[in-house]
Amino acid sequence: MSKTVKNSQVLTNDRPMNDPDTTHEDLGIEWRLTENHVSYPDALNFMEDRVGKIFTNESPQTVWLLEHPPLYTAGTSADKEDLIEPDRFPVYDAGRGGQYTYHGPGQRVAYVMLNLNLYNKDVRKFVYNLEEWIIQTLAKFNVKGERREGRVGIWIDRGNGREDKIAAIGVRVRKWITFHGISINLDPDLSHFEGIVPCGINQHGVTSLVDLGLCISMEDLDVAMKEAFYEVFKPEDLPA
Repeated sequence: MSKTVKNSQVLTNDRPMNDPDTTHEDLGIEWRLTENHVSYPDALNFMEDRVGKIFTNESPQTVWLLEHPPLYTAGTSADKEDLIEPDRFPVYDAGRGGQYTYHGPGQRVAYVMLNLNLYNKDVRKFVYNLEEWIIQTLAKFNVKGERREGRVGIWIDRGNGREDKIAAIGVRVRKWITFHGISINLDPDLSHFEGIVPCGINQHGVTSLVDLGLCISMEDLDVAMKEAFYEVFKPEDLPA
């Protein structure tokens, strides 16, 4: 059974990402990095608080990079039959779109809290840009990530008809403020995905950058993600 999130502790180990080469402070976006694993209730509480404060102009738009301990999340379209091993890890109602997703160590989660009131209030374009952000990040490591019609996330063509998912997307929008976001598999335990049907798709597998033979660190991935973000979300699209 999915858990209800309430009365969670305040985060204490998050910090800004202070890379002067890619800060783009004029865009009004705060980048935060949490090095320790963040519980899902803590993450939801932070996003709920931050989204409200972005709407009232009390806090800046935010991109938050983190890792979770092993857990499953259920989106609003989740089918209970896709939760194969309900007792393997904690299961949480996410409140975002989509179905079941795994999060855990070795996977970079990026929660994206942007104010679409400042832009064109175009959710489809926002999701497209999230996809493109992942694709451009992977390209920096010479990995070709691809969209697939009717399948959420970003996929890798392994040849001989095999396609594996390397990144997931799930978003929610409230008063035109976005939250939740994306996850990219760097080096998670891929066997942990076996407890669910990821995103309701059982015809294909799951992969990671390390599974593809790359030897990169989470820091390498973070730098690539931040660079790629501003290549996709152009300054003219993100007014301060």
